[in-house]
Amino acid sequence: MAQRIRDPLHNLIEFDDGELERTLWRVTQTRPFQRLRRVKQLGFSDLVYPGASHSRLAHSVGVFSTARQLMEVVRKAGIQQDSRENIALAAALVHDLGHGPFSHAFETVGKRLDLKLADHEHVSDLLIRNGEVAQVLNEMGSGFAIDVADMVKKEGSITVHNAVVSSQFDADRLDYMRRDRLMTGTQHSAIDFTWLIANLEIASLPTGVDEEQTGSVDTFVIGSKAIHAAEAYVLGLFQLYPTVYFHKATRGAEKLFTELLVRIVELARDGRTACTGLSDRHPIIRFSQKPDDLDIALCLDDTVVWGALSLMADATDPLVSQFSVRLRDRKLFKCVDIRTRVSHEFDPNSNGNSNDTATIEKCCAKVNAKLTEWTNAKSGDFPRILIDEAKRSPYRDGAGSLGPTERINVRTDGGQLVDLKQRSRVVANLADYRLLRVYHERSDLEASKLIDDTIKQEVLACR
Repeated sequence: MAQRIRDPLHNLIEFDDGELERTLWRVTQTRPFQRLRRVKQLGFSDLVYPGASHSRLAHSVGVFSTARQLMEVVRKAGIQQDSRENIALAAALVHDLGHGPFSHAFETVGKRLDLKLADHEHVSDLLIRNGEVAQVLNEMGSGFAIDVADMVKKEGSITVHNAVVSSQFDADRLDYMRRDRLMTGTQHSAIDFTWLIANLEIASLPTGVDEEQTGSVDTFVIGSKAIHAAEAYVLGLFQLYPTVYFHKATRGAEKLFTELLVRIVELARDGRTACTGLSDRHPIIRFSQKPDDLDIALCLDDTVVWGALSLMADATDPLVSQFSVRLRDRKLFKCVDIRTRVSHEFDPNSNGNSNDTATIEKCCAKVNAKLTEWTNAKSGDFPRILIDEAKRSPYRDGAGSLGPTERINVRTDGGQLVDLKQRSRVVANLADYRLLRVYHERSDLEASKLIDDTIKQEVLACR
């Protein structure tokens, strides 16, 4: 009997009675996969968009459903079904197994403290190759789990089926773009998914850097009728960053979370667990003391952190206590958008002149350096200014190691394959999105004045 999941984006997702989908349904019942119910797809975004509480599990099942639709494109191109198709569908389902609590914010903690099991790609690889998930996958044949892990990791032989898992039009992106838009309730970033799928084709593209071709690979390209849909696709993804993923309140919460977790790990490592408000048996403390134990890492999820906040609110360590209360009660630091203020000074009409842009970059870098120096000297164990800097490129133009396969390729009416940027002025004129913000305690008037004075001083110095 087929198993079914009701999904807000895809409606009814069915797992049929075939050998592959019976196996994949059993994968969804494993502990590592069920853990994804307790890891939200968008971390702290529901502090801004209350509806954005959807889980990594829902997204993963949605990616699997989308991958099946993309596989129809592959079949229509005359590419026969083989084991690579099964591997790709399995990879689509399990690609996110390794995400920790609050996803990318947890990875930031890992980078600060060199915690290997905070890297979701590394943990996903371990979970797919070994343990309960691997045992189920290997019912498809010995070595099937390794093949799935290799595809997720972009290793091993490369076929068109890899494009289903990782490409400009992969199942992951096509699900999360639409799912995140739906669940946040934002009314922009819509894409014409049906028309895009209907106009996807398969083509062989050269791989390599610059003029040196190292091989070729089959991947998805779009027909000429879908150029405007592809434009909307690029713009839609780009718009999600400033409005959802990089929202100032979301990023502010991530900054508090990062400092909180770093502090707890450091205290636990120093034998000062009692200062955290948590017991020695709490999953966060156990992970802090044994960060290379995969089974302990699997005990961590969003609910573990949320449940710990009220305990940590009673911590004797000031940072742990105050930041726990702030996250629990949504009492975030005040945000100052430095880049916006500097940009207004040098490019008030947003003309994007290259000289103005260079001056803005120079001024922002100087402000960042000054504030970093000040907060390092003044903060001690309690950071008084939290600095947030990020960059997002709207479009990959094929300049990376994978060459033309990194860009969106359009098949012209004459049968030639060209970069979307050559056919779309909209895409060609998109500039990188950059942010530089700082956060501080609202009552910290010294820090507030320092930030304001530093911006004014560096603006004057850069004129």
